[in-house]
Amino acid sequence: MGIQTNPYSLRLETVTMAKLKVVAKSNGRSVNKEIEMIAQQHIADYEKKNGPIVVENQ
Repeated sequence: MGIQTNPYSLRLETVTMAKLKVVAKSNGRSVNKEIEMIAQQHIADYEKKNGPIVVENQ
């Protein structure tokens, strides 16, 4: 997996971010890695229901 060349600024509510920090710390991850894991799990669930997502030019 490569490093993102155009970082995306994520805006979350203060309480959501505070809770996410607790979850990430509990899992031994940074908030960034926790968000990445959540996104990967969501994509995997989506693909189980809808089939593989084909991404070109990567």
